[in-house]
Amino acid sequence: MNDDVRNIVLGVIAAGISASLGWFVRTYLWKRKLRRKQNFFGLPENSESLLVVNRDPSSADLAVHRFDVFALLELSALIKDCGAHAQIVTQDVAQQGFGERTEFCVGGPGSNRRMAAHLAAMLPGIRFNTDPEPGPDRGAFQIGGDRYRLEPGVTEHVILARLTTGQRDQARPVFLFCGQRAITNQAATRYLARHHEKLLRKHGTGNFVLLLKVINSQAYGPDVVELVADVTRAAQTPATPAPAETSHRA
Repeated sequence: MNDDVRNIVLGVIAAGISASLGWFVRTYLWKRKLRRKQNFFGLPENSESLLVVNRDPSSADLAVHRFDVFALLELSALIKDCGAHAQIVTQDVAQQGFGERTEFCVGGPGSNRRMAAHLAAMLPGIRFNTDPEPGPDRGAFQIGGDRYRLEPGVTEHVILARLTTGQRDQARPVFLFCGQRAITNQAATRYLARHHEKLLRKHGTGNFVLLLKVINSQAYGPDVVELVADVTRAAQTPATPAPAETSHRA
């Protein structure tokens, strides 16, 4: 074998080793990223999850608002990416405990009785004004001493939470998307899809409750979202009457 042939053979071998090593590294990184995503969402391969959908309060029929449907589609894509399966149930038939399966609960307490139960049981520091009568505080959040009012299409708020019961290490989480309007529910699911890696780095697989603000949804839809505050402590602390409250419109 002359030098030219030997150099060609060595080059082919080196290229093969380099390609194999590159494939191995990419596969390892992809699997590690997938495992981290599965751990955050509590969705191991072939596991079951629950999507609890609310009803459209503006409809007399048992209908789902189109923005809530979009939110379910966002969540379904996340679940599929984890290699898990989803069961969709309406809020009035989801009569079971939590911790056995990961749950994604969509909608405010006025249109989702399961959301109302979750807030009362796990987030007693959050009050949601469900009064149907018109008024400045209709649809407002009360968190601690702060009140966050609704300005439809201009400034709207939504709670995004990841909660576990803490009863055992393997308890599956409950994700809450509790917004002042249906479009804010979709905004929260989209925020979770885009920022779950950042949320995992900051919070790990523990509990968190975030208050998000959706800006000018009448022009930008659910895409322009800001993090207002991490309200985990205030949300988990039972509310007490406060002498003064601060209202937020923006």
